Amino acid sequence: MVAIIGYQCVPIFAQAQSTKNESPSPLPAQSPQKSFWENINTHWGGRFKTTGNVSRVTDDTIFAPVGTGTYYDGSSNFRLINETFFTDSVFFEVDYELILAGGDGIRKQQELKELFPNLPGNVFFLGTPLDDNRRLMDLTHIIKEEDGWFLLHRLDRLYLTLLAERGSVRIGRQAVTWGDGFVFNPMDLFNPFPPTAIDRDYKAGDDMVNAQFTLAQNGDVQLLYVARRDPENNKVGSDQASLAGKLHFAAGTTEFDVMGSKHFEDNVVGIGSTGYLGDAAWRLDSTWTFLDDGNDHLSLVANMDYSWVWFEKNFYGFIEYYFNGLGKDNYPDALLDPDITERLARGELFVMGRNYLSGHIQAELHPLFKVFFTAINNIEDPSGILQPYVTWDITQNLQLTGGVNVYYGAKGTEFGGFKAPQTDLIIKSPDNVYIWLTYFF
Repeated sequence: MVAIIGYQCVPIFAQAQSTKNESPSPLPAQSPQKSFWENINTHWGGRFKTTGNVSRVTDDTIFAPVGTGTYYDGSSNFRLINETFFTDSVFFEVDYELILAGGDGIRKQQELKELFPNLPGNVFFLGTPLDDNRRLMDLTHIIKEEDGWFLLHRLDRLYLTLLAERGSVRIGRQAVTWGDGFVFNPMDLFNPFPPTAIDRDYKAGDDMVNAQFTLAQNGDVQLLYVARRDPENNKVGSDQASLAGKLHFAAGTTEFDVMGSKHFEDNVVGIGSTGYLGDAAWRLDSTWTFLDDGNDHLSLVANMDYSWVWFEKNFYGFIEYYFNGLGKDNYPDALLDPDITERLARGELFVMGRNYLSGHIQAELHPLFKVFFTAINNIEDPSGILQPYVTWDITQNLQLTGGVNVYYGAKGTEFGGFKAPQTDLIIKSPDNVYIWLTYFF
């Protein structure tokens, strides 16, 4: 919230001749001119989230060498947000995170990484790593790490914003999202959410310069430069960076995005559009990636969402199709393809197949209690993930969330489980039940 500080101008008029028995009225006092430091305004906020997770790991999976059964895990995440406003057009944001996590799953995954060092962690839908090995600034520090648990703290936002009449510039660690995909988002090249992510309050930040300028006719231009390091040698290089631009404009009730990017060593172009069909909204995004090895490919996402009232309850739902032009039908071979494994490791690709159909529905049974269900399906296998969950707003600042992740499909399918390369072990994410309590302040 920007605080606007103003000064009250008090005019001073000449005093009239006073009568003999009348005391002269005192002159109105001038408001003292405030210094630069006195005009600085700060705002604090954040959240505290504690999570419990129970997973069931079967003997035929890749976890067999490190022990299977029921895994119990827990974590706590404290996030403190500070916004400092120097003027109405210059402000600074810092987000601090303190994370404590531990349990069987963390310990077993660490052991798996030692046994299979070349296996991308994102095969298990772990999302973007919390380390800063690729980021320009190393703002993550492990306070303590033992077998099966760790305590770390980090800065997830650290950026300066400069606002002007027709645009803005942000410099530092921040988050940006391009594209209009709900589950999959091929136009969002810069640290997208995993498709299975339920908690999407905060996206992990990256170190970048982000400039946005408004055009005269219903549009704007956004320019990005994301600086990164090579995790192998810790050097900053142009082959690790992203330079991108996006033009957004409207034509009637339809909006369009046109983007171009030099992303790592790839050239990526994309086009997207958003419009309405009756009371429903539709979105279509596509990208074409030019690779050095000639394996150019198309990625596409199309979705439609709609809200309605049924039995005096509010409902909302969407359906989404995703095409991954880099995908393969043979998943063990996919894990040997460097084009796929590099993107899995970077946290920008999360699946290895080609065609996916996802759906989501939510019902507001009470203004404070909502039920959600998401299904992500590889329609060629078929296999997929079922994600029912609920949220309960206990108070204005306290929310309870609980749900289940169920992976289905026959052996040999992407989500039902397939053999790891050169082994007889099955790669399959375990079914799990989770609950978390979040306090916002």
